[in-house]
Amino acid sequence: MRKCFEIKKLIGQFLLPLVFLFLYSSNAYSLSLISDEETEIFLQKIIQPIFKTAQIPYDRNKVFLVDDNSLNAFVSDGNFLFINTGTIMAADTPDELRGVLAHETGHILGGHLISQKIFEQELQKVNIASLLLAGGAAAASGDGNVAAAIALGGQSSMMNRYFQYRTEQERSADESAINLLRQMNYSSAGLYSFMKKIQKNNQMSGVEEMPYFRTHPVTQERLAFLKNNLSQSKAKSDPLQNDFLKVKAKLIAFLSSPKKTLQLYPITKNDEASLYAQSIAFFKKLDQENAMLRLNTLISQHPNNPYYKELKAQIYMETGQPEKAKEAYLEALETKPNSNLFKISYAQAALETSPTPQELKKITVFLNQASIETNIPLVWMLLSRAYGLQNKNDYAQYCAAEYNFRINQNKIAEKQLSLAKKNASSSQLLLKISDLEQRLKNKQRPNF
Repeated sequence: MRKCFEIKKLIGQFLLPLVFLFLYSSNAYSLSLISDEETEIFLQKIIQPIFKTAQIPYDRNKVFLVDDNSLNAFVSDGNFLFINTGTIMAADTPDELRGVLAHETGHILGGHLISQKIFEQELQKVNIASLLLAGGAAAASGDGNVAAAIALGGQSSMMNRYFQYRTEQERSADESAINLLRQMNYSSAGLYSFMKKIQKNNQMSGVEEMPYFRTHPVTQERLAFLKNNLSQSKAKSDPLQNDFLKVKAKLIAFLSSPKKTLQLYPITKNDEASLYAQSIAFFKKLDQENAMLRLNTLISQHPNNPYYKELKAQIYMETGQPEKAKEAYLEALETKPNSNLFKISYAQAALETSPTPQELKKITVFLNQASIETNIPLVWMLLSRAYGLQNKNDYAQYCAAEYNFRINQNKIAEKQLSLAKKNASSSQLLLKISDLEQRLKNKQRPNF
């Protein structure tokens, strides 16, 4: 599992100033993302059939795992789908996740993001009109309390309209989710049971079930609707159950304390998911012996599972044994040769040793392949190091520029790109440099 970069997203959020002004505004906050291939492939197995049924193009690069313990999943502009780790860890079955993700697909099908923006613009116009009316009334009467009363009345009306509108959107997404799940012969009971968990979580955390303070409809109303429209699965068993249990155990073990993990997966249990969680917990406790004991058991029982070999490599890498990590990553690649994350991790481990010329060639091939199919900035930093060790300084400078461009260090990228252009040894590199120059210009173009 790799902690990814933090990104800034603009998400609409209500702001209530101290007096009476009510505006809908975009407010930036950061999302901490996790990159874990095993979890991403599991989610793909759930999401892709839903999107296919909904006739929505599926793009794996538009699905993100958010390091957040709260129960949530959401979509943003461009049909980007974000799933909190807390949602996966709180689920008990793949059906619960399937229900939640079918609901989010319902928002895409309904075009709710676009329609919500239009609706919010209309609300803002109404708000401005109410403020102008309040100002006029105050001037005519000479009484500021009149202005406050008019403005607050307008604000209350706007809030009622907004929450009624959001309720309709959520109900529409629930209806779409039920229809999609029926078409796929899956039960909608998972969505119902997960909504009950959200309700319980809200009650335990003291969240008021009042429309004025919620951006989603009242949970009790949704539960009643879902309960009245339950559909049952025609499948006897869920084919993703075992994958789900392993992914859930992995996330809990990496994101929780070892003490909590071993309470949930005590050493008296020896099923696959429990051994997986235990090995990670002991690894985090710096007990490499017990971690490897369980991990080697898993590898012997499941020799074709590449992620157990990946974890073994990660343990070696994070305990200062890059030579062993390098070999373990190669073993994982033998089982899953197209894994870009394995290629990146192998390159990172190999560069911490004294790589031979043959290994440096392998590293650059792997990283160039990964650079085409992933958006991970680290790829370009490692490529810059690999080319530098091969005395290909023009390529090293270009790759360093790509890295800094992707982490929004544009001034540094420009300087490195200038050096790469000055020393470019091939027309192929000049084309790459020209492309990055254009991307830098586009990114720096002012927004009017």
